[in-house]
Amino acid sequence: MKHIKSITIFLIISIVSVAFISCSKPKNQPNIIYILADDLGYGELGVYGQKIIETPNIDALAKNGMMFTDHYSGSPVCAPARSVFMTGQHSGHTPIRGNDEWKERGDTWNYQAMFDNPFLEGQRPIPDSTVTIAEILKDAGYTTGMVGKWGLGAPTTEGVPNKQGFDFFYGYNCQRQAHTLYPMHLWRNEERHILDNKNVAPHANLAENADPTDPASYTDFELNDFAPTLMHKEALQFLDENKEGPFFLYYASPLPHVPLQAPEKWVNYYRTKLGEEKPYTGKSYFPNQYPRATYAAMISYLDEQVGDLVKKLVEIGQYENTLIIFTSDNGPTYAGGADTPFFDSAKPFNTERGWAKGYVHEGGIRVPMIASWPGKIKRDSKTNLLSAFQDMMPTFAEVAGVESPQDIDGISILPTLTGKEQSESHVYLYWEFPAYNGQQAVRMGNWKGIRKNIFKGNMAIELFDLTRDMQEQYDLAKVRPDIVERMEKIMIRSHTPSQIDRFKFPQLGD
Repeated sequence: MKHIKSITIFLIISIVSVAFISCSKPKNQPNIIYILADDLGYGELGVYGQKIIETPNIDALAKNGMMFTDHYSGSPVCAPARSVFMTGQHSGHTPIRGNDEWKERGDTWNYQAMFDNPFLEGQRPIPDSTVTIAEILKDAGYTTGMVGKWGLGAPTTEGVPNKQGFDFFYGYNCQRQAHTLYPMHLWRNEERHILDNKNVAPHANLAENADPTDPASYTDFELNDFAPTLMHKEALQFLDENKEGPFFLYYASPLPHVPLQAPEKWVNYYRTKLGEEKPYTGKSYFPNQYPRATYAAMISYLDEQVGDLVKKLVEIGQYENTLIIFTSDNGPTYAGGADTPFFDSAKPFNTERGWAKGYVHEGGIRVPMIASWPGKIKRDSKTNLLSAFQDMMPTFAEVAGVESPQDIDGISILPTLTGKEQSESHVYLYWEFPAYNGQQAVRMGNWKGIRKNIFKGNMAIELFDLTRDMQEQYDLAKVRPDIVERMEKIMIRSHTPSQIDRFKFPQLGD
């Protein structure tokens, strides 16, 4: 293992003593389930104010646990957010800092080519030397499993889940493959599971002269094996097979990331609720006759799956001994027919393009987070503790009773979860994102600093007071130059040059 736990003399004596008495069961460590939705906005859950989409199971999770109001993703897009979670390092330190489709290998957007040659699939890998949250928990005696979307290392590389601490993996290795929920294959560990789905070219649209109001026009996009259902079955089976515990399950759902594809029962439910709507026949992702109903259906289906997980924990007698975290990898999308402004998906923040996914504004990086742990977390509680993805590694390590690496940026939020004094807290949070013209951001107390268009030569920092201006409309940089100066110093010391050229900032001296 790449991670070596430091063990005190007292623990060594204890372990040896127990070994003489019994060689059977490990200590009773709590189980951990981390559910990561994909592109789910801050305002898309009932408990966070959503008025149209129904999420009773996730709302119940909050009712039975704790709701976080000031929790942040590690990045405004998929892969780097996951890298921050896996490594405990913020985006100025973590290895993967942006989405990189690694085009040097060939035609990486050709689904058939990727199917024929797995070398073209997947993203650039996190280094083999990286210590991951899965490795820490595996070293601590946990059985580690992941279902869903990976995005941190292509097949044939050292970055695949099974080489980064997971005993079991089932799902998408490649985030491009997740641009359809009816893929031709998924991965079970390091072997492909071929599905009963034909190849539908990415971003395909309706046939020429097809009638967008005729259901028959969409038959090319209605296939057989629905990936979210297959992955969910594997997750439930993982819980069944490891009910003696302790286990760690990383459930990285592809929902509600577009394309718009959902179970018919849920689509029909929202068709009735929402009424007639205009079909989506744009060039992004796939067409859909009922885009609003389908988008809502995706979220309600995810909610149904969360309910299934809780039921399974009760069934196997592990509900009271399991910490469940539910959150999202970034803010809501603007693409693929997802009418997120209609649902006010990032409320109370701006939802429109330029303010949510892909941007370090609040709508892009502030995400819902709910924690449930019966008997340990106070029911129906709420906290405004400043927290982020990098905090999960030290938190889960403390839950497991082991140490986390020294070179991380997160802090354990276990005291807050269990109602104790949070002696350690963040003075600030930092983000950098080498896309959409280059961005940096800092959250410090109630202040938010943003630097945009870095690659165009802009080094000015905009400053917002989030207590009065959550939508970041009024730049106070000229009014509080002292705060801006502190933000700039934080940006300088938080950024380290990336080892990957694509993620470098020449304007920052890389």
